[in-house]
Amino acid sequence: MKLEILEKDCYYHIYNRGINGTDLFDNDENKIYFLKQLAKYSEKKISIFAYCLMKNHFHLVIRLNSEEKDVTQAFSNLFNSYAKAFNKQIGRTGSLFEKHFKRIKLRDENYLKRLIVYVHLNPKHHLDQDFKNFRFSSYQAFLSDKETKIEREEVLDLFGDFENFIFCHNQKNDLLNETYTFE
Repeated sequence: MKLEILEKDCYYHIYNRGINGTDLFDNDENKIYFLKQLAKYSEKKISIFAYCLMKNHFHLVIRLNSEEKDVTQAFSNLFNSYAKAFNKQIGRTGSLFEKHFKRIKLRDENYLKRLIVYVHLNPKHHLDQDFKNFRFSSYQAFLSDKETKIEREEVLDLFGDFENFIFCHNQKNDLLNETYTFE
């Protein structure tokens, strides 16, 4: 599979999973560490519009603020630092992530909005959990007035307003499941 070229000022769905279906996260502390490393390595290089960390995969919806080389290096540093810490913690060796992180360029605003909803609904689809209370998704950042690294205002403007953001997440999303299969 040829990898999509990352372009500055464009939006992407970034995702990956554990090699051979391996879990990426053993506990909540792993997820917290991953998010801290993401913030550390990606600061000013990307804007984050949504994320969700599942047990064996993750999703990010981002916009590039830097050139491809800088962003690719930031992700490489993130994945390497996380894998080393995770492997050390659980006593494993070798690759943790599938070889290259997947990326899909988002071609229009409608796709971007639907993808944000898809990412937030991931706990419902994979674990049959209430996505509204899932701790490791950016959804709750939109409900809160706490400071966040998420592009809250830009995303809410994209949906029109807060009420429509909530409304779109509460709709039956069968079409979304059929149209966007990312795993």
